[in-house]
Amino acid sequence: MPDSGFSRRLRALVRKEFLQLGRDRSSLLLGVFLPLLLILLIGYGISLDVKNVPIAVVLEDASPAARRAVSFLDGSDYFSPYYVTSLKEGESLLRRRDAEAILVLPPDFSRQLARREARAQAILYGVNTTTAMTAQGYLEAGFMAMAAEAAYSAPHAPGYVTTESRLWFNDTNTSTWFFIPGLIMLIMTIVGVFLTAVVMAREWERGTFESLFVTPVQAAELILAKMIPYFCVAMAGMILCLLAGRFLYELPLRGSLLLILGTSMLYLIVALGIGLTISAVTKKQFVACQIALLVSFLPSVMLSGFLFDLHSQPLVIRVISQLFPTTYYLQILKSLFLTGNHWPLLVKNSLLLAGYAVFFLGLAGHITRKKVQE
Repeated sequence: MPDSGFSRRLRALVRKEFLQLGRDRSSLLLGVFLPLLLILLIGYGISLDVKNVPIAVVLEDASPAARRAVSFLDGSDYFSPYYVTSLKEGESLLRRRDAEAILVLPPDFSRQLARREARAQAILYGVNTTTAMTAQGYLEAGFMAMAAEAAYSAPHAPGYVTTESRLWFNDTNTSTWFFIPGLIMLIMTIVGVFLTAVVMAREWERGTFESLFVTPVQAAELILAKMIPYFCVAMAGMILCLLAGRFLYELPLRGSLLLILGTSMLYLIVALGIGLTISAVTKKQFVACQIALLVSFLPSVMLSGFLFDLHSQPLVIRVISQLFPTTYYLQILKSLFLTGNHWPLLVKNSLLLAGYAVFFLGLAGHITRKKVQE
């Protein structure tokens, strides 16, 4: 029967691919151990959290009231204050890079404070803009907390507004929770696109791919057999990343684990389809490596929202980012990990990923058959 013939050939091909994968140690290292290495190195090495910022505090007014106003700097996780008595000393620390900011309290600060008109000057080292802007926000938050405390002790005094802030979906206010879903997306892309494209192109170069078409094997059977081993390798890497994110970084899981696994499988099919398409088009390892880097890795990092919030990007960049499946997969991961099962987003992005999967698998099969017939 045709069905039994199909299943028999597919089992034989899959067994052959697993045996070949077992002999190819580099592919196993890239598919299983590299993801774990990446999530450890990047997870611990990349952070947008700014802590222990050295700051020179110029107390031109050394009164007790002035010192109380900047007391939030002492013992803070965000600042390491150096108290000086002149702006010149503060500038010297800033130029030597011993300080990232200068906070200046003018000579009449106490008198202004009594009239509720106090002003302090913050001078920031603008070369490092990320640290500078974050330090500015921390300083403003510190003075707001001081103002709120003063307003609580004198609730009817004019000139104060008390702000109560709540941080949703990231209780610890850590950038690691922001990065880990992006790392999982990046790892799935590397294994699915990069590894598949390079390994398949190597078979085209050796001629082993064309020799299989001399047999009764169909193109669909061969492509499916090539996908299954790398699908399993990528899912193993994915599970390792999930375990590392949960137990090493305490990443919450507010959505469904089954949805994470299901949508990851769907995205992996997309990535494998892209890798098969690249290998069929190029047939050269070096060219396949370059194209895979261009169309998968770079968009995953720069155009998916992994490093930069897409809402803050120019309109052209936002439009281009919508062309890549990585954008939709990353939105799904962030939603399931941090906010929960938001069904409108999940359904819409999953349908888009399914469309990408059908398109790239169909394109890979068409190009493969066409190349063999040439």
